[in-house]
Amino acid sequence: MLFEGCEQLVEQGASLKEIITQCPGADAFLGGMLGGLIVLGITLAILLGIAIYVYFALAWQTTAKKLKHKHPWLAWIPIANFALILQLGGFHWAWVFLILIPILGWIALFVLGIIATWRILEKRKYPGWFSLAIIIPEVGGILYLILIGFLAWGKKK
Repeated sequence: MLFEGCEQLVEQGASLKEIITQCPGADAFLGGMLGGLIVLGITLAILLGIAIYVYFALAWQTTAKKLKHKHPWLAWIPIANFALILQLGGFHWAWVFLILIPILGWIALFVLGIIATWRILEKRKYPGWFSLAIIIPEVGGILYLILIGFLAWGKKK
């Protein structure tokens, strides 16, 4: 009996505002649905982030092994993984401390990362300019993930 009026409102095509104001518990139901969707979205974002991190680490570890680096496992450690990329590209690992300088240091480190990736690509017999994919708006990140996949598991030496 309590929800018969609600059924009629839905069948009549009432607005969402009318249903919420006239049906007991409808606002709590919608709040729960919204909360559930938020939790689902956050969970999916975290899982996607973990998947990308694992892919990134595996790709750089494989690349480091192919280039005979002493410590390819550094690919799994945040910040040390960037030091690994710099070392593979012929730079000293200490350049990674540029991360401590806001904005200018980050820009310099980004540029060094592109140059290091260029050099690594050339060592693996790929065109170095592929490293510029990261600067392409909107699709650069995806292209970079594809690039490091080719770098790690591609057939060229």
